[in-house]
Amino acid sequence: MKQLIQDFTNQLREANAIGLSYKFIHNYTDFQNITVCGLGGSGFGANLIYDICQAEMSVPFNVSKGYTIPGYINEKSLVIVSSYSGNTEETLESMALAEAAGAQIIGITSGGKVKAHCEAKGYDVITVPGGKPPRACLGYSFVQQLYILKHVGQISASKLDELQSSIVLLDQEQASIDEYTKSLAEKLYTKIPILYSEDSMESVAIRFRQQINENGKMLCWHHVIPEMNHNELVGWRQKKEDWAVVLLRKDSDYSRNQVRMEINKTIIAEYCDSITEIHAKGDNDMERALYLIHVADWLSWHLSVYREVDATEVKVIDFLKRELAKQ
Repeated sequence: MKQLIQDFTNQLREANAIGLSYKFIHNYTDFQNITVCGLGGSGFGANLIYDICQAEMSVPFNVSKGYTIPGYINEKSLVIVSSYSGNTEETLESMALAEAAGAQIIGITSGGKVKAHCEAKGYDVITVPGGKPPRACLGYSFVQQLYILKHVGQISASKLDELQSSIVLLDQEQASIDEYTKSLAEKLYTKIPILYSEDSMESVAIRFRQQINENGKMLCWHHVIPEMNHNELVGWRQKKEDWAVVLLRKDSDYSRNQVRMEINKTIIAEYCDSITEIHAKGDNDMERALYLIHVADWLSWHLSVYREVDATEVKVIDFLKRELAKQ
């Protein structure tokens, strides 16, 4: 896992080359909404796309993480099916429902049933390298979705320029991120991390939570501001020595949310072990998001080291899949 994290910028470069070289079969000019079907590491790229690109898009963009699809999906819908293995049970069912509804379908996968079905039906399917844990392949799904959105006219070429500048930033910052997250992991590995971000950056908070869950083998939770101020804030009533709050921040956070963050700190400080603020670096939302995601990945690795667990194995998920296959 450590090597996969170190190679993240190389994966982004490889994914960019795949996107540049792919020749679309169809043009997709007649659609009114976009849905991405995908779960776990395969679905997370869509959450990131939403946060970074939705302000520029002219049609609704939805992420579907289950067996079903929204009722409005029809022949005027573009459905992106993202499954790294190509065999994700929920995503295959979603694809079948989208097909039955007449949706226009594009696949992103390394192979499996998704690739075979898309090729048999004449759908566009972008093939990425396989053989890695899906959560370590964010670059492949995220970048291919960028290229799809560019192809269908929903984002400008400037987003691909931001991808290149993000790669430069991460190459420059990787050593310092590694060093910083090692010290932060020492502070957090016996705690329950509680993650808060602005709502515009929820995808980053999700990435922190998922990586801490899977690589660090730890429970944690996340919420977003301002929504958290209308419910969860009231739950801070008693001191817990194993609660460690992590605030994910960026200079471009909405001004009132920055004020809320500061007030929240004064309220929460009485009830938790510590409050850590992680500030994003970068000149645009993509740079800032990918910077924090790289922090999340490195933090999860160092947590696994301190906790003396194998960051790569997900035996309980494998067990769940075997049990599901019996029924």
